Amino acid sequence: MNVSNLLRVLIWVVFLVGGSWGGIYLDLRWFRELFFNPLFHLVTFVLGILLLAVVMRISRNTGRLLAHYGREGELPRLETNRLVTHGVYGCMRHPMHLGLLFFPLAVALLVGSPTFAVLIWPGEALLMLILIKGVEEREALKKFGDAYRAYRQQVPFFNFRLSCLKRLWQGESNGTDKQHPPIPGNF
Repeated sequence: MNVSNLLRVLIWVVFLVGGSWGGIYLDLRWFRELFFNPLFHLVTFVLGILLLAVVMRISRNTGRLLAHYGREGELPRLETNRLVTHGVYGCMRHPMHLGLLFFPLAVALLVGSPTFAVLIWPGEALLMLILIKGVEEREALKKFGDAYRAYRQQVPFFNFRLSCLKRLWQGESNGTDKQHPPIPGNF
């Protein structure tokens, strides 16, 4: 695993463990009665499980696309060397990140921390967006050059059109494969 990916994993650990710990710490000071309410925890736990299932499905669907089309040759895990511009990547540049933005919220709900869900998670989501824009986009430009510039011109960062969200949820179903990739420029 390269240094960049190791840093990403460490950031996620800080987000999840730090958000949980900080949320619980503040909940015990500000929302003690709510934090010890079993009905509140039951509701947030069920919501957390549902949101976690959505996040995992999106991650699985987008990860499969990247693993299948974004890798040529032997590469370390989490690495890509081919620009993927079809499937859900044809309608938004960062579909996996859109799903992962909600991962800390799912954990906050599972933990039952109102402070994590309402105060900490929005800050973490904002920081993730800044990192995607400042780090992920720069790395993609460096790795794929003009092809990524053209892709960036045609495909939005995120896309909330129902047809695109449906593709995000359903995953790859258009029958394309490595031998028959989409036509270049057909974003």
